[in-house]
Amino acid sequence: MAETILIVDDDPDIRDILKISLSEENYEILEAEDGEQALNLVKTKTPDLVLLDYKIPKMDGRQVCNLIKQDLLLRHLPVIMVTGKGDLNDKVGGINAGADDYIVKPFEPKELLARIRMILRRTQRDLEANPLTRLPGNVSILKELFRRLESKTLFAACYLDLDKFKSYNDTYGFEHGDEVIRETARIILRTSNEVGKGTDFVGHIGGDDFVLITTPDLVDAMCQKIIDEFEKAAPSFYNETDRQKGYIIAKDRKGETRQIPLVSISIGVVTNAEHKFTHVAEINEIGAELKSAAKRLERSNYVKDKRKDTE
Repeated sequence: MAETILIVDDDPDIRDILKISLSEENYEILEAEDGEQALNLVKTKTPDLVLLDYKIPKMDGRQVCNLIKQDLLLRHLPVIMVTGKGDLNDKVGGINAGADDYIVKPFEPKELLARIRMILRRTQRDLEANPLTRLPGNVSILKELFRRLESKTLFAACYLDLDKFKSYNDTYGFEHGDEVIRETARIILRTSNEVGKGTDFVGHIGGDDFVLITTPDLVDAMCQKIIDEFEKAAPSFYNETDRQKGYIIAKDRKGETRQIPLVSISIGVVTNAEHKFTHVAEINEIGAELKSAAKRLERSNYVKDKRKDTE
């Protein structure tokens, strides 16, 4: 699949020149002429790289870059800042805002393409990511679990999944569903940053399934905070009528039309504090079982593995 590059420049002639250069490499192109439009496209179209002019209307390139890098789901998105010749302050401002590279106008198209290729390669190597949330995907999740097993450190793997999400998607559409998934990712990441010790791992299996790997001493506080934050956010996913009712009329997984409660989150927690694991598959199997058990409870909930090894 072709990689997507967002060109942000208020000069249509510059955008045309860049489009011609980039089309030679078969990149998909998105265009924005000001900072607000750029941020909107970044959040809705998830480009693979942003080519960002420093001097643009409504919000300059430094501000746009800063907001991208502050967002938990967007911070891995590479940004190349385009500055004017001799504008040292612009270069410094861009780098301080978190830009991954900069290039000075006028530039050689070959140099620009080389820089883009290099940054995209580096990003793909560093982050095998889910395209919707930019969180590490299945390969990275398996590697992280394997690493924790091999190092024999204590861990708690949380398997998170949204309840009633299919009915929500069917009623509100995939765009709204995608935003629910992105907001769920933000809640998990924010909790990890606020409660964790900086050693946690957050991954996105796919769809509405996530993994959080933390330590046994923190896992209860993390799960409870994720549940509290999600329950607080859930009503905002609905229109006023459905929010007031507290349910939607939709088909369940059996195809029967009924009252479906607001989306909630279920978490299954697997820990090696009392039980030793020999392979990752065992962790995944138990995680799936516990998550199913949590789903049978009312509203958002979490269930921990209680099994212990016998001496």
